[in-house]
Amino acid sequence: MNPEVLINRAKEVVGEFELSEGYSAGCVGSALMTKSGNVYTGICIDLACGIGFCAEHAAIAEMLKARETEIEMIVAVCEERILPPCGRCREMIVQVNPNNAHTKVIVAEDSIMTLDELLPVRWM
Repeated sequence: MNPEVLINRAKEVVGEFELSEGYSAGCVGSALMTKSGNVYTGICIDLACGIGFCAEHAAIAEMLKARETEIEMIVAVCEERILPPCGRCREMIVQVNPNNAHTKVIVAEDSIMTLDELLPVRWM
C-alpha cells in the first residue's frame, strides 16, 4: 500500500468532538496496515484521569479483534500534520508482536522509519 493512502485513511477518522465537559476524542487518528493487507483505524480519547489512550491503541485494538498481530505500516495524524508515535505506542506495537520491530512507521510526509530505528535499545 502506498503510504499516502494510509495517511488519507487516518485523516478520514480525525475530527475532534466533545465528550463530557473538558474532555474530547478524535483530535488524532491512526491507520495501520497488517502483514495480510487489512487496514484498521482508530481515534484518541483525551481524558484527565490518565485512562485515555492514543489513536494507535484504538487501531491496534481493532486489529486484535480480527486476531491479527503483525503490523506492516502505521501512521498517526492530527489536522495539521503527521505525528510520530509516542514512547508508549512504540512499546505497545513491539510488545503485541516482536516481529513488529520491523513495522514501517510514517513519521512525516516524506519519511518512513522502522520501529527498530525508533526503539534502538529496547528494555525487553
